[in-house]
Amino acid sequence: MFDIFLDALALLYKTSFVWLPVLLVFSFFPVWLRYVRQSFISKQKKVLLEIKMPKEIIKSPLAMEIFLSALYQKGSATYIDTYITGKVPPWFSLELVSLGGEVHFYIWTFQKFRGMIEHQLYAQYPNIELYEVEDYTPHVSNSSKWGMWITNFRLAKADAYPIKTYIDYGLDKDQEEESKIDPMTAVLEYLGSLKKGEQCWIQILIQANRDEWLKEGRLFKKDDWKLGVKTEIKNILEEFSPGEGKFPRPQTKGEQDAIVALERSLSKPAFDTAIRGAYIAEGDAFNADNIPGLIGTFRQYGSNTLNGFKLGNFTDFDYPWQDFRRMRRNAIERQYLEAYKLRSFHQEPYKYFQQKPFILTTEELATIFRPVSGIAVQTPTFVRIPSKKAEPPANLPI
Repeated sequence: MFDIFLDALALLYKTSFVWLPVLLVFSFFPVWLRYVRQSFISKQKKVLLEIKMPKEIIKSPLAMEIFLSALYQKGSATYIDTYITGKVPPWFSLELVSLGGEVHFYIWTFQKFRGMIEHQLYAQYPNIELYEVEDYTPHVSNSSKWGMWITNFRLAKADAYPIKTYIDYGLDKDQEEESKIDPMTAVLEYLGSLKKGEQCWIQILIQANRDEWLKEGRLFKKDDWKLGVKTEIKNILEEFSPGEGKFPRPQTKGEQDAIVALERSLSKPAFDTAIRGAYIAEGDAFNADNIPGLIGTFRQYGSNTLNGFKLGNFTDFDYPWQDFRRMRRNAIERQYLEAYKLRSFHQEPYKYFQQKPFILTTEELATIFRPVSGIAVQTPTFVRIPSKKAEPPANLPI
């Protein structure tokens, strides 16, 4: 037996010129990429832009969908950019935030994309105002001063299936303001209901989905999401034509709607997405009764025949013996908080932290994050522009 072991070692030694370089490449490759990419990211200046809206916005959510299409930045790169410079595709953070019940809309981005965001957003919403503001996250820390509960959201079904969007709610059609049903109302009402000392942060991190291979830093090719959608449509259609000797069954209304929604999604730009939610309060202001409100903020986007959101991992544990002296919870709270502050998910240091990315199209994103229209939302603490801007008359004397 010992002789067999020695023979195996001798064989490994003699063939080391074959397997050792391969092993070193596979070991060194991810370490080097992580180093150069973190170096590249650290050199980029980041900005947080706040969107302030007028009292009434009458545009369809399609306007926001057109804006989001401009964020579909694939970030083309050469081999030198990828492996030497560490260039990464850009990502953006769309954020809905309540600070003591005062509701804010933010977009986080690299400084070099600020001009593009301003131009594209003003083109669709001329009456809004966009300001660079200080980050609202640094003052919160993982200490006894703060109570917090942090989670992420996932899709309930496969990525191919879309959530219930503004088109399903009829917001793409002209309606009387009083008859509109806007799914964002529930989110904003919850955010506006928080009291002094309470905060809620909702972060939607997006990066353009694309096929990737060596030029993008992958040893094995990754196809884009459309292949999965086409496969799902094919599987559904095969149920209605089961083959020779079997009787096809008619499509149900739900199945017909699913096929229409899947085919509509194929025509939209799609993003690798992650959604995080955090309820945070200072001292005695922490109220655990507000946690279910955060959990339910995305429930209205769900559909039995399509997709929806479900709760992912979160920071607390079911039983006391799972977390001795709160050590595990303190550690995961610290990681979640740091990942949120860095807006880190698509790249290191918190790449795919606690979940894998899922797919949302521009239509789906415009449903869950956009300037709200008309009088659909009456939240008194919703930050808006106090008065409507107007251009001066053309016939003013000079």
